[in-house]
Formats: sequence, C-alpha cells, structure tokens
Amino acid sequence: MSWDELWPVFGTSVVQTLLMVAATLLAGGVLGLLLGVALTVTRPGGLLASRAVHTVLNVAVNIVRPIPFIILITAVGPLTLGLTGTTIGTVAAIVPLVLAATFGISRIVEQNLVTVEPGVIEAARSMGASPTRIIATVLLPEALGPLILGYTFVFVAVVDMTAVAGAVGVGGIGQFAISYGYQRFNWQVTWVAVAAIIVLVQIAQFAGNRLARTALRR
Repeated sequence: MSWDELWPVFGTSVVQTLLMVAATLLAGGVLGLLLGVALTVTRPGGLLASRAVHTVLNVAVNIVRPIPFIILITAVGPLTLGLTGTTIGTVAAIVPLVLAATFGISRIVEQNLVTVEPGVIEAARSMGASPTRIIATVLLPEALGPLILGYTFVFVAVVDMTAVAGAVGVGGIGQFAISYGYQRFNWQVTWVAVAAIIVLVQIAQFAGNRLARTALRR
C-alpha cells in the first residue's frame, strides 16, 4: 500500500489508541484510586484498620497484577464478551485494559499514600475529623505530587498495553505497526508507529512532570 492509502489508516489508529488510553485512565484511574485508598486505610494502624479486608484486597491485587497483559486479554475473554458482545475491536480492548490498570494503579496509590507523614494524619484525627474527611483533605492532597507522577507512569504503561493488544486485533497504533509494517516487511510503517508512540509518551511525561512540580510547590 502507498502512503496515500496508509495515512488515513494511521490517523484512525492514533484515534483508536487515544480512545483506549483515555477510557482506561478514566475508569481504571478512579477504580484504582479507590482500591489503593482502601488498601492504605485498612492496613494495620490505618484509619479503618481491618486485617481481613486488607488481606483480601492485597491478595486480589497480587493475583491480577503480575499477569502478562497479552494473557490477561484472553483470560478475561468471557467477561469482555459478556460486557461488549465481542472480544475484538477497540471497545472490547477497554475491558482488560481497565482491569489491568485498576490493579496496577491501586498499588501505586498505596505506595504513595503510606509515605504521608503519620503526624499530619494524627493531627487531623485529634481535631475530630472523620476518616472520610481525612482521606479527602489530608491524605490525598499530601500525596498529590507523587500521585501525579504515578499516574503519568501508568499513562505510559497503558500506551504500551494498547500496542501489545494490537496483536489480537483491537486496533490502534500497535495493530497498525503489526498489520501494515511487520507482516508486510514495511519497516517505514513500523518506524512511523514507533515515532507516534514516542511523541505521545513525551507529551504526557512533560505534562505530568509539570503538574507534579506545581503540586509539590504547594
């Protein structure tokens, strides 16, 4: 195929990647934040300490998080089929992407929240603040800078996962590189796809670093 034919396909692939990344970060970001907060506050000595709840959540994260994404896509195929009616395509890919992002983000959130100075939390407690208020006005704001950097890292990881998902026909830049580059020995296509991902990641990293610096100054 000539580049006159490939450019429209490439443009569609970029849009598909952006759609998958945006939907994943929105849904997985919120779910991962909630799960990460739950892991933090239920740990021994936490605001809502509960050994049983923490153990269940911790085990669940440890089970799902290490599964290679290409395997996770196939493992949750029945769930994807039930929710979207198909296991291929951009929309179908969002299901395993959100699942992987949720459990990955939860651990990043937990690791950042546990670094918050205990004295700050105790001061809020001594003033009679409820656990929910402490989480919203003390715990999350204190860890905002590191959390922004953590979510920036997740953005890069999600872009990588969308590229991997291209191997099973979900669309996006990954499938474009495989279908029109690798399988047809067209290395120019492959390098254009690589360049697009690099640009996307660099923009996200720059924006994340800038936002984190702003949050840390506060």
